[in-house]
Amino acid sequence: MNNVIRKIAVCAAAVGCAVAAGAEQWDLQRCIDYAIANNIDIHRYELRAESARQDVTEACDRFLPTVGGYASQNFSFGRGLTAENTYANRNTASTSFGAQLQLPIFQGLAGIRRVDYAKANLSAVLEQAEAAKDDLTLNVIAAYLQALYSSEVSAIARGRLAISRADAARTEALVNAGRVAELDLAQARAQVAQDELSVVTAAGDSALAVLDLTQMLNLPGAAGFEIVPLSDEEPMLMSADEVFAAATGHNHSLRAALLGVDAAERNVALARTGYIPTLSFNAGLGTNYYSTSGMNNEGFGPQMRHNFSQSLGFSLSVPIFDAFGTRNSVRRAKIAHLEAELQLDDSRNALYKAIQQAYTRALTAVRGRAAAATAVESSRAAFEAMQTKYELGRANATELENAKSDYTNALTEAARTKYEAILRARVLNFYAGR
Repeated sequence: MNNVIRKIAVCAAAVGCAVAAGAEQWDLQRCIDYAIANNIDIHRYELRAESARQDVTEACDRFLPTVGGYASQNFSFGRGLTAENTYANRNTASTSFGAQLQLPIFQGLAGIRRVDYAKANLSAVLEQAEAAKDDLTLNVIAAYLQALYSSEVSAIARGRLAISRADAARTEALVNAGRVAELDLAQARAQVAQDELSVVTAAGDSALAVLDLTQMLNLPGAAGFEIVPLSDEEPMLMSADEVFAAATGHNHSLRAALLGVDAAERNVALARTGYIPTLSFNAGLGTNYYSTSGMNNEGFGPQMRHNFSQSLGFSLSVPIFDAFGTRNSVRRAKIAHLEAELQLDDSRNALYKAIQQAYTRALTAVRGRAAAATAVESSRAAFEAMQTKYELGRANATELENAKSDYTNALTEAARTKYEAILRARVLNFYAGR
């Protein structure tokens, strides 16, 4: 019986090590990499980043000239004014061809500031994409450890069932020997049935935990999916302030908020360019052909040559009153800037709170892990002693079952504190950039 008890702890500590035949092993890093490569939300952020890059290209292209050609054909029927200042019925046709060029010389700094804003916005979007990857990474870590914990709890339930079956067999032998009452045998068999139900429930919870992980990885199913257990070493903890100081330099959520403030400032500057005049250069080439009924008209080719014209010019636009359009744009940009600053404060506070919570939980779990290990040893010794007393007729079945429950509960609590400590330590290390 003592060998059976020891096997429970061994099974719980080595859960996940035995991989099913033909199953594919997934360690934590592989799960994280696969999740990032196949997550739909990450792909959405990548598309947003690509759109932001296109905004930068578009802003730079606005410094280039625009060139366009035109052609027109017009017909006029009925009475019209003649060269003698009289009206007559005449049909007129005209054909025009030409090309125009417009080159912005000074855009009121709008072009430069538009490029600056587009680049700042691109940097913010890229950091948002990295922040989304960080969030996904933390979620995968939590799901991975939950799957390991659920599998370990399932192993503990199977070990408890093995003990209950051994107890039932021993109780039956004692009943046959006339040393205990048949009521104890009925209780032992009832406990076996309850533990069998617990095994089924724990196995279902373990399967659901693995399924949650595979769905987070966007895998088609959990068939052939096996995770590799993590090392059982004690986690090294940094203080919350040390982690926060390290996180402020590279945390992508915080950097995204900082770059959002910078982009909002540049958007305010861009909106103010509506108060500045603009200057552009214009050039054009054109020719046309006229044909009027009842008159001698020069041929198409000669007219196209004789009517050829060129034009050069400059255009200055001075904003005087635009129905407060620029003023309203500046006000909206300033409001957006204030919102970005609030978002920065919120991101900084959220990061600090998350680090504090992770540190407190990690510290509690580390301390609880040591206490749980002591509880496992003491409850195991108490259970072994209770088994001996029961065999000698000095304890009843209820006392034996309570001792067994205390032992298996201690194993479950030890597993919980272990994975809680590992999770929180990894979260702190992740925030610290390790």
